[in-house]
Amino acid sequence: MKRNGAFQEASGEARDLNVMPKPTIAIIGASADRGKFGNRAVRAYASQGYTVYPVHPRENVIESHPVYRSVLDVPVTELDRVSIYLPKEAALKALEDIARKPVKEVWFNPGADDPAVVAKARELGLPIVIGCSIVAIGVNPHALE
Repeated sequence: MKRNGAFQEASGEARDLNVMPKPTIAIIGASADRGKFGNRAVRAYASQGYTVYPVHPRENVIESHPVYRSVLDVPVTELDRVSIYLPKEAALKALEDIARKPVKEVWFNPGADDPAVVAKARELGLPIVIGCSIVAIGVNPHALE
């Protein structure tokens, strides 16, 4: 049932169909250290309207966002983007979990784009992008220092 430009849900709650859901991103290797690119990515994506899911094995909150231990713990069924800020060994371990979570793009940022990591991602059939994911959304990561 349409009412005032919105559709009435069965629950009686109105929903505006012109409002699109925010894009989602899991930042694997997110950091509480504001000087690290894993932190700059959290801030950059949040500033661009993304719903940000930082992933780190020991942190609890990064830039006011709750932190998840694994990408598998992120509470959405599919992610628009995963951005990786991990060294080779940690990235290789994380790839198995990433392959189990539906994701539209997996970004390997400078330093996380080791040839062995990229080869493993291709082997797992991940939709990979190699480049700076912060620059890709129109933000200069060096301006976030």
